[in-house]
Amino acid sequence: MKTISKWQRVGKRRLCPICDKPDWCLYSGPEDSPTAVICARIESQKRCGESGWLHILDTSGPTWSPLIRRIELSAVRIGTDDINLESLAEQYQSAVKGEAFDKLAESLGLSIESLRRLGVGWSAKHSAWAFPMLDAQGKVLGIRLRLHGGKKLSVKGGREGLFIPKTLDNQGPLLIAEGPTDTAALLDLGFPAVGRPSCTGGVKLLIEFVRKYNPASVVIVADADVPGQRGAENLASVLAAYCQAVCIITPPAGVKDAREWKRRGATAADVQAMIDAAPVRKLTVSARIRRNGIKHGR
Repeated sequence: MKTISKWQRVGKRRLCPICDKPDWCLYSGPEDSPTAVICARIESQKRCGESGWLHILDTSGPTWSPLIRRIELSAVRIGTDDINLESLAEQYQSAVKGEAFDKLAESLGLSIESLRRLGVGWSAKHSAWAFPMLDAQGKVLGIRLRLHGGKKLSVKGGREGLFIPKTLDNQGPLLIAEGPTDTAALLDLGFPAVGRPSCTGGVKLLIEFVRKYNPASVVIVADADVPGQRGAENLASVLAAYCQAVCIITPPAGVKDAREWKRRGATAADVQAMIDAAPVRKLTVSARIRRNGIKHGR
């Protein structure tokens, strides 16, 4: 086997050819035609330490552009490059029919109320449910599309944002979930909750939102997999500088995420008990003061 000497990190413009994610994974070979991938999520017969699993690609190699899973909506373009995302989100919301909404809520194990609070809409053109992604002030930055079977895409011309309900009580801890359906599950259980776009995304926007919302504490509800845990730890370390207390909870063993936890019968009391038992992350500041040429800890 040919020795592979140079590895580069994947990114938003060059997603992992194996798991289609923009983080953690590595690739080797020409930029437009990778020949090998170390994927942190999908296993192969060859493990490469803590980095992940080695996947050797066809020698012809895929090009990167088809891997960027975007949908171009030229019919709603303004000028040459911009999409009026606010208007598009409203169009999608007004297109929702009651019977279809009932079926969506039933299939996801969520309430219609929580889905409406997140502004869910319907794109008939793409046969997909649409979730607006917002900034801290509520402006639409992008639109996540959920196709039949759970496949997720996004509208070209937008970017990642937060899933923020239309009404949000500033009482108790603010829960942060991964994705819109996990957020809806926490809303159904009665908690103030917002969603990040992925296990590593939305950090800057969450800082802005926490500063604006000013919660007494923040609870990050992390998926049980390795990327989910790493992303939660990173977010907790950052948000500790902007709120009084941060903690991380993970659904019980064998439960994938918050939505599955709810579908298996979790109650608000179950979630609250886990929050109460979670260690609190607080920002610790230390300084060293020089006196008479000697450093003293403080």
